Amino acid sequence: MKVIGAGTLNLYISGCIRRNTGNRGAGTKRPNIILIMADDLGYGDLSCYGNDYIKTPNIDNLAARGVSFTDYHSNGVVCSPTRAALLTGRYQQRCGIERVVPEFPANPDNYQRNDGLMESETTIADVLNKHYSTAMFGKWHLGSSAHFNPTKRGFEKFIGFKSGNIDFFSHVSQEGRHDWWHGCENVREEGYTDRLLTDYSLKFIEQHKDDPFFLYLPYEIPHYPYQSPGDYDGYQRQEKPEPRPGNVPKPLGDRQDTDMAIKEMIEELDSYIGEISAKLRQLNIEKNTFIFFCSDNGAWPLAGAGSNGALGGIKGEVFEGGHRVPAIACWPGKIKPGLTHQTAMSMDVFPTLLSITGIKPSGGLEFDGADLTPVLFENKHLAPRTLFWRYADQKAVRKGPWKLIKGIRKNPDTNKLQNERGDYVSLYNLDHDISESKDISAMEPEIVNSLLEELVQWEKDVDSDS
Repeated sequence: MKVIGAGTLNLYISGCIRRNTGNRGAGTKRPNIILIMADDLGYGDLSCYGNDYIKTPNIDNLAARGVSFTDYHSNGVVCSPTRAALLTGRYQQRCGIERVVPEFPANPDNYQRNDGLMESETTIADVLNKHYSTAMFGKWHLGSSAHFNPTKRGFEKFIGFKSGNIDFFSHVSQEGRHDWWHGCENVREEGYTDRLLTDYSLKFIEQHKDDPFFLYLPYEIPHYPYQSPGDYDGYQRQEKPEPRPGNVPKPLGDRQDTDMAIKEMIEELDSYIGEISAKLRQLNIEKNTFIFFCSDNGAWPLAGAGSNGALGGIKGEVFEGGHRVPAIACWPGKIKPGLTHQTAMSMDVFPTLLSITGIKPSGGLEFDGADLTPVLFENKHLAPRTLFWRYADQKAVRKGPWKLIKGIRKNPDTNKLQNERGDYVSLYNLDHDISESKDISAMEPEIVNSLLEELVQWEKDVDSDS
């Protein structure tokens, strides 16, 4: 792991109010940071990534003015693991978060590592908080208990939901709990989830136009339930429960025409990003604002729910479709527009932001991620590295063009996933087989053995921390 700084870093402050103890100073030259994450957005869901059905002109415009990644990967193949890696710059296994964080911990009096992001982990916001105004509007999914609240993890302001998904209108989670928070307070608020998140983001940008800000905006779109703003009439017509303590409105549920709902949702997301871009231009701070846009994992194209393009696999699988996702970095006048084919990961974002902001933490931060600024600003290549994914009994190793998968396999005759688990091993050359349709493990036994050895060592390393 890469180590930045030295000494001891202790930025955790108890309570629901995160107080900034640093001196941000007036007239700083540090750029504003906006980190936008879509939820379950697939590699083939944007028009700038080849989708001719869904129109995303505002995201396309970000791509046209910035760098688009063709080989960017979420650390996880489901929500929570990727978010843990994004915010810490480390493999999520070191945090103990390899699967979806439960909405209700098994023992609220004895929190476990997989119940949420523990205070022993340092987040992007923990570090930037001393120099930036920090806010998060959106999906947390790193612990629902007050113990794990984002306001305890470096975010001065948090509005959003803490579970994996909520109904877009009633804000009720799939476990039946009303899940809409202003800091540590559960608040009843009318409105389509991502519309509210955008409005709060626009207000925050306006309020902090004269000082550096860090805005983390993890949207719910296009995660289920598949509801667009136009479905509000259906929600209004539902029979509501009697207004007594503890009752919450019923969720609307999924649309039947999932394919059209996904299209409407992603195009709605695109319009929100257009509003944010317009606000930056209006305030004349666009050229001092770095935007990074990505997804937390691949699409789940069952019943028409999104597209992973030509990639094989879906959300929840370690094939490319589960974790190769769109990613765009935009900073007008600083980043030369174009494509990069460099392999990047969610865990690279934290060290990259430290490099961009020029902040050197006083403590010893250990990163698994790489600094992407040479790629973004100088079109240079990253040093060769081996990358890993693990989700339950599925494992994957990537080294150059080689991708080894262990524990899950496809039927060699149909190229469809078999619902089998075991010690199956397959090998693919992604330069020639992006859809992972041809297993060449029998032809390359030395490469297979070498990657398996690296996997064993990696597991020993990350599991020793958890």
